Amino acid sequence: MHRSRIGVVLIDHPEETYAAGAAFWAGVTGSPRSAADASPGAEPYESLDSLPGGVLVELQRTGAGTPARIHLDIETDDVAAEVARVLALGARVVERREGYVILADPGGLLFCAVPVQTGADFEGHAQTWP
Repeated sequence: MHRSRIGVVLIDHPEETYAAGAAFWAGVTGSPRSAADASPGAEPYESLDSLPGGVLVELQRTGAGTPARIHLDIETDDVAAEVARVLALGARVVERREGYVILADPGGLLFCAVPVQTGADFEGHAQTWP
């Protein structure tokens, strides 16, 4: 048995539109912005306020020329078991990385299977799978 849940909503913008996109989504959500470092090689994530249930909202700076998009992270206490579960539902693996897997749903929308990121909120909101 393992547990999983949608734990993070990531709003991805390439470097060239990140500043405008981050300011927009901070305004939409009413979240204060951290003083994110925009220099090359800087941390690509910036946190906004959480949604109900402890679901994190994160801004992610992606590489130049990548499409702007929103993707979900499914957090789990067993990445391999969660990947097997979503593959059986029709997902496909896009790329395996150290500690997590990038997948696509049947329509091609990207999402990731990642280790638990939300801490205590995971315990109360995760689904248990056989």
